[in-house]
Amino acid sequence: MEFFEDWPRYVDVAINWSDRLLDGLWTTIQLTIYGGLLAFVVAAVLGLIAGSPRIWLRVPARIIIELFRGVSLVVLLFWLMFVLPQIWMRADGLPFEGLVYNTFLLGVMALGINYGAYGAEAVRASMTTVPQAQWEATTALSMSWPHKMRRVIFPQAWALMLPSLTNLWVHLLKGSAIAYIMPFVSDFTAELNQLRRPTDIWFSHAFIGLVVYFILALVITLFMQALETRAKNRLGRGPSLREILSPAPKPVTTGGAR
Repeated sequence: MEFFEDWPRYVDVAINWSDRLLDGLWTTIQLTIYGGLLAFVVAAVLGLIAGSPRIWLRVPARIIIELFRGVSLVVLLFWLMFVLPQIWMRADGLPFEGLVYNTFLLGVMALGINYGAYGAEAVRASMTTVPQAQWEATTALSMSWPHKMRRVIFPQAWALMLPSLTNLWVHLLKGSAIAYIMPFVSDFTAELNQLRRPTDIWFSHAFIGLVVYFILALVITLFMQALETRAKNRLGRGPSLREILSPAPKPVTTGGAR
């Protein structure tokens, strides 16, 4: 096919660019991991506070969640890169001056805050789906709110929120591609844009980009599914990961019961 006539030459170009592509891929992986970890912390804190019975905690958490859910990732990124440093430029002696000029760190913060705000709703919604009897039991035992969250409610909500968090982490991976607009941050998409010049967009983005991002998303999905299986097993709601991966014959089930 004429469409693929130049692809052998493009493959040679890609091999010559492999060091740059791998460096960009490593930057994307770091953005995804660090951004995902920060997003989880933001989601857990805001989600737990938003589910608090105390209104003076719940209302500020709702305002923060709605604010950062409503702000686009690009706007938040530009605000962190160009507005935040203005504060340090106009006030001498403020701490952490070096951090506000670290564009990689600002990218991680933008990803973590933006997707963390979405994740907070997943955390809060998962806690509301915990059976009411569990909440009543913690009240009957006179557990404090932090105690009931840590020992009873959150472990059950954890298994419920994992599918939503998986989707958000995959979205964060794809959202990390916006980092190519940041100075001094050369992620995988930025390197693909450079590779497009000696090849073409079909080879660089529609082939290499598609395959690599798909593999990264698949790794995230499998990792989170393993966490979900483990969480459900610890609650007695499913087989362990070892049982699933075991080549031994599975016990015959009747009516969905093991």
